[in-house]
Amino acid sequence: MEEEKVLLNATLCFLVKNGKVLFGFKTQKIGKDCWNGYGGGINDGEVPKLAALRELKEEADIVALPESLEKMAIVDFHNTKSDGGNFVCRVHVYLVSQWTGEPRETDEMINPTWFNIDHLPDKMMPADKQWLPVVLGGEKITATVKLGPFQKTLLGDVELHQVDSLPDD
Repeated sequence: MEEEKVLLNATLCFLVKNGKVLFGFKTQKIGKDCWNGYGGGINDGEVPKLAALRELKEEADIVALPESLEKMAIVDFHNTKSDGGNFVCRVHVYLVSQWTGEPRETDEMINPTWFNIDHLPDKMMPADKQWLPVVLGGEKITATVKLGPFQKTLLGDVELHQVDSLPDD
């Protein structure tokens, strides 16, 4: 049986240009078998923005500067585990406007593909179709998402709140 990954603090980056957004197809861990942005866990003592930059480099061989990342959302994912336990993962979401390098495949993310912002892929994490279009449309938000075991099912609607600003890292 696959072990459930428990992650409490993470980042997620979406590279955007010319009305398109870059996704990779996840091959493992949270988001497996779904199109997603680039990101992952925040290490102890690491600030979210620097974790996001590290993950971009690790997962796509993309290098960006901190000032090229705009924090657009904080999403709290309330996860129910198969044993009935719960954990909350806070995800800091960034849009990336400038970078160097061409996205490449890694063990965790394959097939980097540009999608029109208005036509996102069907095979995404369960809640992403509710909150991500708002962020890609330029709105800053906080959101609460409730997910079932292995983050495969959405338990209720996503709670979205538009905000004027988000805490800086």
